[in-house]
Amino acid sequence: MNVVVTEYNDNWKQKFSEESQKIKDIFANELIDIHHIGSTSVPGLKAKPIIDIMPVVKNIEKIDSFNERMEQLGYECMGELGMKGRRYFRKGGDNRTHQVHVFQGDNEEDMTRHLAVRDYLRTHPDEANQYGDLKERLAKQFPRDIEAYMDGKDAFVKELERRALSWYKMGKDR
Repeated sequence: MNVVVTEYNDNWKQKFSEESQKIKDIFANELIDIHHIGSTSVPGLKAKPIIDIMPVVKNIEKIDSFNERMEQLGYECMGELGMKGRRYFRKGGDNRTHQVHVFQGDNEEDMTRHLAVRDYLRTHPDEANQYGDLKERLAKQFPRDIEAYMDGKDAFVKELERRALSWYKMGKDR
């Protein structure tokens, strides 16, 4: 997969809105909520132009019954893909455009982690800029090696998650 990091694009919010409506139509009554997560959900943050969507559902097991309809939208159905209790879908192949991370409503840990990081970066622009600059440097260094790119971000992301979760659990008042 090619690694490209770009400046924030205002169209990402609209792309989320359009795609999330299609997902809402598929998951229908199984859906509790749907969130824009990941770097494209943080205004001003440099990011790979891939829209991350997090549907929250009543019963994760029922999501497998929607695989055919998700495939009709152009998604690859990847199952848990290494994260117990998740259903992961990706769209666009090597030029990925969307990723869908589905969690059951009682999976507080995974959902909170995604929402905490998003909200933390939205309210801490200096750290968002540091993160964006790191991603941009790594993308230039490893333009065709997603694993090396991910490895390069790992320590920063783990520390970011730690700070974000602490902030989130303290009531987002810092």
